[in-house]
Amino acid sequence: MFVLVNLKAYPCDPVAVANAAATVADDTDARIAVAPQAAHLSAVAGTGVETWAQHVDGVEHGSHTGSTLAEAVADAGAVGTLINHSERRLRLADVDAGLRAAERAGLETVVCANNPRQVGAATALGPDAVAVEPPELIGTGTPVSQADPDVVEDAVAAAAAVDESVPVLCGAGISTGEDLAAARELGSEGVLLASGVAKADDPEAALRDLVSGV
Repeated sequence: MFVLVNLKAYPCDPVAVANAAATVADDTDARIAVAPQAAHLSAVAGTGVETWAQHVDGVEHGSHTGSTLAEAVADAGAVGTLINHSERRLRLADVDAGLRAAERAGLETVVCANNPRQVGAATALGPDAVAVEPPELIGTGTPVSQADPDVVEDAVAAAAAVDESVPVLCGAGISTGEDLAAARELGSEGVLLASGVAKADDPEAALRDLVSGV
């Protein structure tokens, strides 16, 4: 199971969370990655944890002030990037452009989608993985695997109908080992979470609980 921790713009210490993730990953052989703000990519990558960007733009080198260049993300130490998170929604053409930019820079990709129909469309664009995240459950602490397990199963089926090689991650409300186990039982090959770790008083304890069943 792949655990991808999105720090969003929460007021947490990204290096402290990254160190916790690196420690838990080393102790448990779990695959854990951290996605900080772009300004913190180098510092997080310096901890040795697998580091992801929260977003890249579908642009090349040039006059693109304010854009997040995939090559710059890779230079900062990231090995992958989220695309089309519910809080950073893109048009289909922009998702495709972001994927091509990430591919050009050698970044692994996870495209987020709200529902199984969008998962199918995202899978057709050729990402390394897709994540299903009903936006109404994000940050609620209520995991989609409990609130609406059919969404996860249908998302897995939708992705498989397009390309069986593209795994599905489960997001929205994930915070405990029980949540991760439920996501796995529904066919997910990983989880995407944020507040369950970024807002935890003890991120290392939160991560240990999360991967306890792996």
